[in-house]
Amino acid sequence: MIACLRLFTALCLAALLAACASSPSSSLGEVPRTPNASVEQLLGQANQSKDPEEAALLRLSAADVAYRQGNAGQSAQILQQVPVEQLKPGPQVFASTLAAELAMVRNQPKAALTALSHPSLQRLSELPAEQQVRTGTVHARALEADGQTLAAARERIFIAPMLSGEAASKNHDAIWILIASLPTDQLQPTTSDDLGGWMGLALAVKTAGTLEQQQAAIDNWRAQNPKHPAAIHLPLALTNLKDLASQPLSKIALLLPQDGQLASVGKALREGFMAAYYQAQQTGQKPPAIEFYDSSKLTSMDEFYRKAQADGVQLVVGPLEKPLVKQLSARPQLPITTLALNYSEGEQGPAQLFQFGLAAEDEAREVSRRARADGLHRAAIMVPKGEWGDRVLRAFSQDWQANGGTIVVTERVDQPVQLAQQIADMFQLRQSEGRAKSLQSTVGSQVAAQPSRRQDIEFIFLAATPQQAQQIKPTLNFQYAGDVPVYATSHVYSASGDVNQYNDMNGIRFCETPWLLDANDPLRRQVTAQWPQASGSLGRLYAMGVDAYRLAPRLGQLKALPDSRLEGQSGSLSLTQNQRVVRQLPWAQFVNGQVQRLPGTPN
Repeated sequence: MIACLRLFTALCLAALLAACASSPSSSLGEVPRTPNASVEQLLGQANQSKDPEEAALLRLSAADVAYRQGNAGQSAQILQQVPVEQLKPGPQVFASTLAAELAMVRNQPKAALTALSHPSLQRLSELPAEQQVRTGTVHARALEADGQTLAAARERIFIAPMLSGEAASKNHDAIWILIASLPTDQLQPTTSDDLGGWMGLALAVKTAGTLEQQQAAIDNWRAQNPKHPAAIHLPLALTNLKDLASQPLSKIALLLPQDGQLASVGKALREGFMAAYYQAQQTGQKPPAIEFYDSSKLTSMDEFYRKAQADGVQLVVGPLEKPLVKQLSARPQLPITTLALNYSEGEQGPAQLFQFGLAAEDEAREVSRRARADGLHRAAIMVPKGEWGDRVLRAFSQDWQANGGTIVVTERVDQPVQLAQQIADMFQLRQSEGRAKSLQSTVGSQVAAQPSRRQDIEFIFLAATPQQAQQIKPTLNFQYAGDVPVYATSHVYSASGDVNQYNDMNGIRFCETPWLLDANDPLRRQVTAQWPQASGSLGRLYAMGVDAYRLAPRLGQLKALPDSRLEGQSGSLSLTQNQRVVRQLPWAQFVNGQVQRLPGTPN
C-alpha cells in the first residue's frame, strides 16, 4: 500500500513538473504555474531531480507557494537557492517578480525596482497576460512607494486592459488616486492616449473651485472623452462627489479674536479669508454668507454655538486660541461642524471637528520627506532649546527614523556664544585638533595639519530663526563644515528681501508656503497692494486665511476622498484620519543673496 502511495505521489509530481517545465523548443520557456502541492513536496522532488533545470523550476514553485501562504521568510530562503541566471527568460521574469514582491513585503521599493530591472523583463510582453499583470502590479506598487507616481500610473494603465471584475475596479481606482496626487503643474495632457485622458480629468477636477464646479467639470470631460475607461466607469472617488455636491454651504461663522495678544494674527487671517471670498465673487461664484464673531469676548462656547445655530450657521471657521481648540477636541460631539484654526494636543476629537494651522511639525516632516527624496540617510539636528524645539525635533525624528533614516547627533541651540563650540562638538573637530597636537608632541616638531570633520553626517536639519541661521551657517563654514547641506523649516526665512541676511545663509534649503514663493500669484498681488505686510512673514497667515476659506466647502470632500488634496497658498493640503489638515510645501534655496525655488518633493 505504501509503495502504491509513493508511486501515486511520484506520478503526481511528475505531472506537476511537466506543467512547470518549459518546452525544450522554446527559447522563452514557460513560467511556473501555481501547483496543487505543498512546499515540502516540491522541495523533496527538487532534491530528487537529476535535471538541474527541473530542480530549479520546482524550487521556484515552492518559493511561490510559500509567498502565497504568507511565509515571506521561507520564500526568500528558497528563492536564494534558485540559480536564476541559468534559467530561460520566462522563469527569470517569474523569479524577478517574486523577488520584487518579497522586497515590498520588507518595505524596500528600491530593492524591488532593482529586481525588476533584470534583462529578462524586456520579454515580458511575450508571456501570458496573468504574468504580465502580476509583474506590472508589483512594479506599480514599487514605483509608487519610491515616489515615482507618474511611472506607477503608467504601469497600471498598461495592465488595465488585461484585468476584469473586482481586480479591474481596484486598479481603475488606483490609477485615479495616483494621477490625482500629482501636482497641478505636472498634469499637462500632451497626448490623446489613456494617460493623457486621465491627466485631463485630474486637471479639470483639481482646478475647479467648488464641488458644483467639479461636478460640471467631470460631466464636461466625460462628454469630450466618451470612450475613455474613466468615462465608461467613473472612479469611485468621483462618484462620491455627486452626493457631496447636493449639500451646498450657505452660511459660515468666522470666529476670530479682535482684541488681545492674538488680535493681529486674527486680523491677518480674517483679511486673507475675505480676500478669497471676494475673489470667488469676482469669478462668478456664489459664496456663502459670512457672519463675524469675536472669540476674544466669548464667555462660553456653548453660548456661541447656540447663537450661531439661531443665526443659521452651517459651518464655523475658528477658533484660533489653543485653549478653546483643546476644549472642543475634548467634547464627544459639536452642534455645528467646525474648522478650528489651531491644533489640540490630543489625537482624536469629535466627528464634527476639523483642525488646520501652520504647524511647525508639518514642516519638520516635510524636511524629512525632501531629504529622503534627495537620497540622504544620515542626519544631524539643530533645534532651539525649549518646548517648540522639542516638538519639532520629535516630529522630524519620528518621521525620519520610521522611514529608515539615521540620526547621528542632535544639538539644542541657545546662546550664540556657544554655537562655535556646539558645531565643533557636532563634527568632532576638537578630537581632530587633539590628534594633531598629539602627533606634534610625539615627533617633537611643528606639524602642518588642518582639522578634519567627521564624515558620517550627510546633512543638517535646522529649525531656527533667521537671526540664528545667520550665525549658524557662517559658523559651519568656519568650522570646516560649509559643504554639509542644510535643510531648514520656513522659520529661517524672514521674506524681508534683505540681501545681506540672505548672503549669510547662502546654500540653506528651506520649505516655504507657495504664497511667499510666488509673487506673481494674482490673489497675492491684489492682497499685497492693499496690505503690504502680506508680502512679508505675516504673509503665511494671509495664506492660511485664504486656505481656510477654500477648505470650508471641501471638508466633506477631503473626508470622503482621503487621497484628494487642495493645492493651497499655505501648501498642498490633505486630511489625516483624525481630521487634521496637513501641509506639504514647496522648496527654495538661498543663492547669492536671492531666493530660488527648487523642484518639488516627489509624492
